[in-house]
Amino acid sequence: METSTGDIFDVIIIGAGVMGSSTAYEASKAGLKTLLLEQFDFLHHRGSSHGESRTIRATYPQHHYYPLVIESYNLWQQAQAQAGYNVYFKAHHFDMGPRNDPTLLALIDNCRKHNIQHRLLRHDEVADKFSGRFNIPENWIGVYNSLGGVIKPSKAVAMFQTLAIKNGAVLKDNVEVIDIKRENENENEKGIVVFTASGEKFRGKKCVVTVGAWVRKLVKTVSGVDIPIQPVETNVMYWRVKEGHEGKFNIGGDFPTFASYGDFCVYGTPVLEYPGLVKVAFHGGDTCDPDKRKWGPGVMVDKLKEWVEERLGGMVDSSEAVVKQSCMYSMTVDEDFVIDFLGGDFGKAVVVGGGFSGHGFKMAPVIGKILTQLVVHGEANGVDLNHFRIRRFNTTTSEPLIN
Repeated sequence: METSTGDIFDVIIIGAGVMGSSTAYEASKAGLKTLLLEQFDFLHHRGSSHGESRTIRATYPQHHYYPLVIESYNLWQQAQAQAGYNVYFKAHHFDMGPRNDPTLLALIDNCRKHNIQHRLLRHDEVADKFSGRFNIPENWIGVYNSLGGVIKPSKAVAMFQTLAIKNGAVLKDNVEVIDIKRENENENEKGIVVFTASGEKFRGKKCVVTVGAWVRKLVKTVSGVDIPIQPVETNVMYWRVKEGHEGKFNIGGDFPTFASYGDFCVYGTPVLEYPGLVKVAFHGGDTCDPDKRKWGPGVMVDKLKEWVEERLGGMVDSSEAVVKQSCMYSMTVDEDFVIDFLGGDFGKAVVVGGGFSGHGFKMAPVIGKILTQLVVHGEANGVDLNHFRIRRFNTTTSEPLIN
């Protein structure tokens, strides 16, 4: 039976991962009557916002991410100060790769462009700096800076949701949205209607879609626009520090978050969530349908074992990852985000935030702020969103990325 609430919300946010939850926090803080809907349980493990840690770093090869990350550092600290507990833990950061690797060279160039204090290290200097915990080839270089850290993802999502509730937002989980339509009852102030699988309808003036790996499906259903965002199943892996080396990789000491470039990209964090286990994972995975996941064992595991053995000074057991956690990426072709109005009949009434490509979590606070500004003002203050527009894709002819 179809039911409809009498309330008209200023904004309805669909998807309560970190992006939707941070948007609900920002929107409710701005005084908007806010509704946040989630198709599964809150803090579920089927998307991209669960788990124990995410890295935060300022060293990107793309210049447009630096200001977003720097603002996010401040916003993380402001939000956790309001919550009364920490979700962000400081660390230094270390990038490494072949000295002629274009990504690493672009990253170094950005450090110089944005005046990020950093040190370039030869392979022998890396061994000395980290007391043998990193071992890179002679033709590699390292880049060391103080702008690293770890975010606790599930805890962070819960924090944003708690703060949103404190600000008066309404949160509902296990509510699957199946359609969004323009409201035609009041031509002077056309809004939107959100339809759910259970028959409920919710009305709002604006809508924000932040459904992660499901964004392509939902956007195509409601508008016909096919945004080429590919769901990818990836695996986070934890490796045991060998006996005799305990404590050397712990957060709070001098061991950094890190990223490794070259033939493939590896990233990792110090020991934090699991005592004696360091996180080292491959950036990438297998394409999938988010509703028909294989929960596979991971890709390039043998290469990752080699990396752990060769790069971590033989101090970490590379024989097998002792903890494996499946997670989702929502990949765009260029690995840039999608932050834009849906347009068409929806105009500026529906805003899409998606395609965060495995590196957006750290910027969730500023993305929530941007999405809220788009809802309220129709533009984002002081932010160039040209890199994130839907129009950069040929959405009229884009082919499905999954057969």
